[in-house]
Amino acid sequence: MTVGSFYLPWEGLLGGLVVILLLGNMIVLLRRGASKELSSLADTLFRGQAELAGRLTQLSENNQNSQNRIAEAINEQKLSVLKIMDEKLLAVTKSVGDGLQQSTAKTTETLHDLRERLAKIDVAQQKISSLSEQVVSLQEVLSNKQARGAFGEIQLNDLVTSALPPSAYAFQVVLGNQKRADCVLNLPNPPGMIVIDSKFPLESYQALRNAQTDREKFEAERFFRASVLKHIKDISEKYIIPGETAESALMFLPSESIYAELHSNFTDVVEVSYRSKVWIVSPTTLMATLNTVRAVLKDARMREMAGVIQKEVGSLTEDISRLDDRIESLSKHFDMASRDIGDIKVSSGKISRRIDRIEDIQLGNDKTPVGVEHLAS
Repeated sequence: MTVGSFYLPWEGLLGGLVVILLLGNMIVLLRRGASKELSSLADTLFRGQAELAGRLTQLSENNQNSQNRIAEAINEQKLSVLKIMDEKLLAVTKSVGDGLQQSTAKTTETLHDLRERLAKIDVAQQKISSLSEQVVSLQEVLSNKQARGAFGEIQLNDLVTSALPPSAYAFQVVLGNQKRADCVLNLPNPPGMIVIDSKFPLESYQALRNAQTDREKFEAERFFRASVLKHIKDISEKYIIPGETAESALMFLPSESIYAELHSNFTDVVEVSYRSKVWIVSPTTLMATLNTVRAVLKDARMREMAGVIQKEVGSLTEDISRLDDRIESLSKHFDMASRDIGDIKVSSGKISRRIDRIEDIQLGNDKTPVGVEHLAS
């Protein structure tokens, strides 16, 4: 049996059992007709009942007191728990608030960086679109043979003009055999004038790049090899003229990829160019060659000027020698003039003294006889 949420003490249960036993004995005795024992048992029962009622009252009071103390303890515990929960909730709220504030700041910064990157991506996208349009336009231009030739000549022109002084080159020069050269480099003998001719075997190179089967690759390689060999032969026959040009010429390829392909997989063609004295150059290697040419021109100019400088130094030496002679003569004249000036000063002093004596004679201040003065002078 429970009261609220608490169990009654075991004495209450024992009292209840005693009452039940007494009632049972009383019923048995009534059946047997024992009135004396019944009376005694009734007295005992009444006393037990009174004692039980007292104990129940005491237990009830104790139970009520216990419930009150427990309720107070529960209330105190509840208040303590609520206080702790409030403190923890406040701490959690503060932590969450700080975290949210930091997260908001980081999110704002991240969004700002993201906007900047998106802006850069937009600019890059615009540049890529523009570049794509230019590439398409360039492909359309390069699909024409004459346009390819013009493209190579323009690139050659830009490289040469940026590396050499105007006196060191010329474009579209007609040689003695009436062949027109794209560019000539005016070098002193030796080696003499060097011809540069621009060639752009784009069709054969594209066929080589687009080949899929072994048969297509074989045909493309043969086409590419034949195309380059023809250019080498033409340059060797047209632009290497004994007595007019240097013993070699340059073939300019305006594509680094074609130049790399040629030197990587067609070394036999490169060897033919060496034997033909036709040096194949790309934009990068041509710039290095032009820098070397500029150094050669500078050295030749220095050697040319060395004779002029030597002649001028000889003339300057003669002028210095004549200047020394004239300075020495002038020094002699200065010495003579100095002596003459000294003599003039002496004569001037004598004249001054004579004038003073004459003045003294005229004023009658001179006590010396005239003959004596004359002798003294």
